[in-house]
Amino acid sequence: MKSFSLHDTFLIKQFAKTGVYRDSEHRNYFEIIFIEEGKGKHYINEFIVSYEKGDIFLVAPEDKHHFEIERETLFCYFQFTELLFSSKMNLPDRSYWLHRIERIIHHPNLLPGDIIKEEHDRNLIWHIHEVINQEYINEKEFYKHNISNMVSTILSVIARNITRDFEVIPEKLNKDIPTTIDQILSYIRQHVYETDLMKVSSLASHFNMTNSALSLYFKKKTGESIHHYILMYKLHLIKYRLKNTDFTVSEIAYQLGFTDESHLTRIFKKYNDMTPKKYKTMILQESNSL
Repeated sequence: MKSFSLHDTFLIKQFAKTGVYRDSEHRNYFEIIFIEEGKGKHYINEFIVSYEKGDIFLVAPEDKHHFEIERETLFCYFQFTELLFSSKMNLPDRSYWLHRIERIIHHPNLLPGDIIKEEHDRNLIWHIHEVINQEYINEKEFYKHNISNMVSTILSVIARNITRDFEVIPEKLNKDIPTTIDQILSYIRQHVYETDLMKVSSLASHFNMTNSALSLYFKKKTGESIHHYILMYKLHLIKYRLKNTDFTVSEIAYQLGFTDESHLTRIFKKYNDMTPKKYKTMILQESNSL
């Protein structure tokens, strides 16, 4: 097995296996798995998916998975640790990385199996994958920075494929084509970082609906108000950032459109019976006890 570590932030591993291959029981990272050669079955949670050369899988930290190999398989793993989001990591804009990761991990329609639907995107990712491997082998000047940027591009393409079926196509937003709840939810998840776009009036305008019609439709389809859904989604992202990044509560408040740290703290405590700082301390204690 050969491996590459970029500032202990993500690892690249390439290896061949036969029989059954299992990951480590306890992972604090997620993986993009490239099938360079071979075929078999991928068992992930309660699903069984056939795989072959050219497939690309994404596995989240909480997923339980293993491979039953029918033909010797050459794997290439990109493994991302929580340090990807650390302020110690010199990325061009680490908040962009975080947005991409969150959009992938927290997308509710993510299903097991090959995650790339468009052949153009598959060819693009495999080409970038090959360039990354060459950068790793040659270790020329700036190679770590180049690898960092190329992996960021791969994440963008993966996010595009995962959300594509649920994206709103602007040209089709007219009064003759009914809006679906999936379109609204996808738009919210995509733009949750942009406070102005999350106003009911802005959402209603985007979907060619009145404020009251949008609010009633959303409540009927989801059982909750738009405001409550957005707030709960933001709280979900806050917990993720407290657990997996070193952003301060003040920084997270700014990123997710809260007035200030005290505003975020008050809302967080209302729904979690503890402050964000106490939650982060609890998570760290649990992690250290493993």
